[in-house]
Amino acid sequence: MAAEQSAQKNEAAESGQSRDMALEEEVEESGESGGGEWIMTYADLVTLLFAFFVLLYSMSSVQQESFKELVQSLKSALGVQQVPEAGTREGLTMVQNQEQEPDEAPQENQAVDEAGNMVQKELDEITSEVRELIMFNRLGGKVKVNQDGGGATITISDLVLFPAGNASMTNQGVAIMNKITDILSQFPYHIKVAGHTDNIPIKTAKYASNWELSSSRACEVVRFLISEGIDPKMLSAEGFAEFKPIASNETAAGRAKNRRVEIIYERNAVARQVKEVSNY
Repeated sequence: MAAEQSAQKNEAAESGQSRDMALEEEVEESGESGGGEWIMTYADLVTLLFAFFVLLYSMSSVQQESFKELVQSLKSALGVQQVPEAGTREGLTMVQNQEQEPDEAPQENQAVDEAGNMVQKELDEITSEVRELIMFNRLGGKVKVNQDGGGATITISDLVLFPAGNASMTNQGVAIMNKITDILSQFPYHIKVAGHTDNIPIKTAKYASNWELSSSRACEVVRFLISEGIDPKMLSAEGFAEFKPIASNETAAGRAKNRRVEIIYERNAVARQVKEVSNY
């Protein structure tokens, strides 16, 4: 029995070896051993991708010499010497690699920005101070302040400053101007005082027309400011008669709005003084 079992095992082993050898021969015949055709396909794909990206790069490159020639042509055609030599084309940024002299423009721009910020801060503070004055003294409708690109303007109704047809300040006008002067003295910039009337003609022994009346009222306010310590060199007076209305002269309410005195901090004047003081 033992001899028989041993013989069976030997036959099974020989049979298994025969099957393995047959399988290896089939694999070799089918071409699946070692490298395959897919390697060649992969190599072709990598090569094509490389060529594609090289082509994209070459399309995005800018020929600097050709670009410089174009810029020079533009300079000649436009008659100018300052033509930007950097730009964009189809979303691609073109930067010229060239030696540049030290550029002072950024420093100048920074100085201008800083001066502009300081001017705006001063105008904002003036506006804020006057608004607080109006609120705490219940002067709404009598005094107002607004700010625009030209500067800050304090507007005072002639109803509280002057009697009708007159340029002598009332007691109420003096009290209001005292409070306003306290604010103006904190901001030592040039102040323009402008007088305005409605379109109702006036002709008296003292005022031949609205020109004289509006100018006299502006001068009266200037004299008051000087008496309160404002530097006369920082003041000017103008009269505009009825020719710069802010409302319609067709109604009594509109004419009342037009009769006014304006105390103006002009932005340009403030900017000049800020530049002088700060050495910008």
